[in-house]
Amino acid sequence: MATETDFEVVSAVLSAEPISVDQAIAAVESDTAGAVVSFSGVVRNHDGGKPVDRLSYSAHPTAHRTMSEVVAALVAEHSGEAQQPVRIWAAHRVGSLEVGDPALVCAVAAAHRGQAFAVCAELVDRIKAQVPIWKEQFFSDGTVEWVGAGE
Repeated sequence: MATETDFEVVSAVLSAEPISVDQAIAAVESDTAGAVVSFSGVVRNHDGGKPVDRLSYSAHPTAHRTMSEVVAALVAEHSGEAQQPVRIWAAHRVGSLEVGDPALVCAVAAAHRGQAFAVCAELVDRIKAQVPIWKEQFFSDGTVEWVGAGE
């Protein structure tokens, strides 16, 4: 049977401001968590064999709501599985990012590592698959490519 305290969404947002793993971990840590698992998807300097200078992320006007709904659905599906609280933090950047900047950061704190790893991996996969965010890549040769648009 689910309890009100088995999952807590600390944050599930899109952010125009920088995000970090340290910020996410600090937000989910607790005395009941024996494991804190984090993911940071960072802007890399290449894609498809071409050098990348920077990226820009755009979000559909409903993306903020979709982000919350995606995390809420994950929580609803897993509610009742934890004997101790599981805390979740997730944020995706929008706007212009440079190489090395975190674009998607997630952290999950749970009593045990197996659950923390599983929930974090599922969280990242769902956000990437379901939240309407598009990436514009600016290559060193001056070309530009959209990723995710029209998918």
